Amino acid sequence: MNDRLARVTLMRLAEPGDAVMGRLVASQGPDAAVGRIREGRPDPEFARWFAASSCQGSAGSRQERVTVRLERMFAAWAARLETAEPDRDLAEGERAGARLVVPGDCEWPTQLNDLGDSRPHALWLHGDADLRFSCLRSVAVVGSRAATPYGTHVAAEFGAGLSERGWSVVSGGAYGIDGAVHRGALACGTPTVAVLACGTDIAYPSAHHSLFAAVRSQGLLVSECPMGVHPTRPRFLVRNRLIAALTRGTVVVEAAVRSGALNTAGHAVSLNRHLAAVPGPVTSETSAGCHRLIRQGTATCVTTPEEMIELVGAMGGDLAPEPRGPVFPRDRLNPETRAVLEAVPARAGAGPATIAVAAGVDLETVLSCLGGLAAAGYVERVPRGWRLRPDRSGGG
Repeated sequence: MNDRLARVTLMRLAEPGDAVMGRLVASQGPDAAVGRIREGRPDPEFARWFAASSCQGSAGSRQERVTVRLERMFAAWAARLETAEPDRDLAEGERAGARLVVPGDCEWPTQLNDLGDSRPHALWLHGDADLRFSCLRSVAVVGSRAATPYGTHVAAEFGAGLSERGWSVVSGGAYGIDGAVHRGALACGTPTVAVLACGTDIAYPSAHHSLFAAVRSQGLLVSECPMGVHPTRPRFLVRNRLIAALTRGTVVVEAAVRSGALNTAGHAVSLNRHLAAVPGPVTSETSAGCHRLIRQGTATCVTTPEEMIELVGAMGGDLAPEPRGPVFPRDRLNPETRAVLEAVPARAGAGPATIAVAAGVDLETVLSCLGGLAAAGYVERVPRGWRLRPDRSGGG
């Protein structure tokens, strides 16, 4: 059995993210790992590693229980091996229009190696984009399935804004925030990546069938599950580690205190990726998780795609513009003229000498400034001196 067939076989034997299987493959290689599973028992060195990692050097009855546990794991894998048909899985994947990539392939994203023993054995890809290239400059955008109109609006803005600036968007293809950010990215033409918790031939949720079709035409559907595999709650949670690992950083747009998006945030932190969160209304339960991340200092507060790019982009090269308030005409006045303007009364007139005392400047300066302010429409002459024009007294 060659390496690719062995990896396709392993995808059927253990659940995604199984670190024990991952350690077996890393230590012995895919083909030898399948051979050991076929024999139904581990080699002594691997058994010692499992015992040390499971019971931290304990002895006696606890050691025996660990040994029995490992034997049961191998027995379960061996039972699944009896029904594994890697050639058929490859054929079904190709028939569905998907392709398989494994570690070492040109399209394999090397950042997945950061997952260590939880690295996927292989990935099924369905779409026209190149996964490795698409993830070089990418951001994960995640959030609540039960998103509010505020959340879906912000997510779509982030998807479009990141896409317009040449950044790929990675998310999970679910309802709510995921769907909104994928649609925002699709509207601007940059590849978007949907990481699924099922086979790429399964549309889940089914209402996103047309969305997944659009993602395939412009980006990629990605899964570590074989064709025909349906999602489960554990697979959604394990899938989140791929979303975090593929990207330079993750932004949580909207999440309650108990949310799968916070699981993705945890993976981002453990992988030393940048983590950001978008604040929401303080009265909104769907933003409570974001606020907690920001308050704990775990996530950086971001409010625009530009701020997220500054966080994950090149140092000094992807700076977000500083937000500025509106610029009023009086902001362009020099300090002396502004002081004179502030000293002119709004209702009753005042003479130049009185204005000079209030402004702290000499009389000649006041006379010069009043002429310019009158020409600009800020002040007007009245019988008792000078006053602000009524339509300019509000500070514009």
